[in-house]
Amino acid sequence: MQTVPLSPRAQAMIARLDAAVDQCANHDASCQAVKKVLEAWIHPRADFLGPEFLLPKPDSYARRLLYRHPEGAYSVAIMVWGVGQGTPIHDHAGLWCVECVYRGCIRVDSYDLQGTPDDEEVGFKPAGSVTAGCGSAGALIPPFDYHVIENAGDEPAITVHVYGGDMDWCHAYVPVDGGRYRRDRKTLCFTA
Repeated sequence: MQTVPLSPRAQAMIARLDAAVDQCANHDASCQAVKKVLEAWIHPRADFLGPEFLLPKPDSYARRLLYRHPEGAYSVAIMVWGVGQGTPIHDHAGLWCVECVYRGCIRVDSYDLQGTPDDEEVGFKPAGSVTAGCGSAGALIPPFDYHVIENAGDEPAITVHVYGGDMDWCHAYVPVDGGRYRRDRKTLCFTA
């Protein structure tokens, strides 16, 4: 559950996200509505996250819970990416997601799966790359959610992620011989 009190501005953004998610009947509509909220709310002068959300970790990116909808409709995580930090190719465990840059610059590389989601080993074909700065948002809707996200700048980057539920696991893909990848289920937790 949420343990850090939210600033009034963060509470106002959550109220807008609640309204956006409540009015939508499907994943596509939810993503578009959430994307509009984040793009309107996040800009270079946006200041609704307390310092406890903004601290990087030296060994990996930080992942902190901002909000979890009481009925499980969505959750909001704040991620802090140190210089050079990123993820392996991964999915979002069947959840839709909207990611928006709060500070810094990130790069998202998308991939098309070569195989089926249930295969233990798969291939990936590059499907595009986007570099994004503050206020830029993108949506990932299964089955088109295989991607890598990484800090593309020379200072920490901070992103806001709104998931269509509570994302507590995903599949990470580990390179093996022959350009193939092994699917590993990865448990996710929040950074203190």
